[in-house]
Amino acid sequence: MQTPEQFPLEERDEPYYEPDEEAFVRPGTGIWTIGGRLAWVAALVLAVSSFTDWYAGSSTAGPTLAVIGWHTGVLGKLVFFVGLALLALAALREAGFELPPAVPESLVVIALGSLAMIFVLIRLISIPDSIPPPAGRGIGIWISLLAALAVIVAGLLRASEEL
Repeated sequence: MQTPEQFPLEERDEPYYEPDEEAFVRPGTGIWTIGGRLAWVAALVLAVSSFTDWYAGSSTAGPTLAVIGWHTGVLGKLVFFVGLALLALAALREAGFELPPAVPESLVVIALGSLAMIFVLIRLISIPDSIPPPAGRGIGIWISLLAALAVIVAGLLRASEEL
């Protein structure tokens, strides 16, 4: 039985460089970084959508009725403040402040988006008694629903970025 020959080690043109532990890590690019941008855009749309018409209707004898989300009670105001909290979270992240490692930012974004979606779904299902009967659901409540869904998707994308 023959022994295999040892291959001679090739000399490298460049010296071997071992990166140190504190080297700059380039953040991901492409589709995976869309989570951060989508989070603040959806938060802005969610906050502004509280001032769009959630209920609209017209009667033959009177003017067209439009009720904005802010005037639908506490839930309309809470949707605005959830959007504002998400915007503040994005602004703090851009300023360099981070949440503690035990509380992932993506989890906070998902939780706030879910809370906003619950508030909007309650208003979608249950029309307040103070709104006259010919009024139906306006475009603003659908925009709020889509913005809350986009916040949840942004949180899930951020969670995938953290992995």
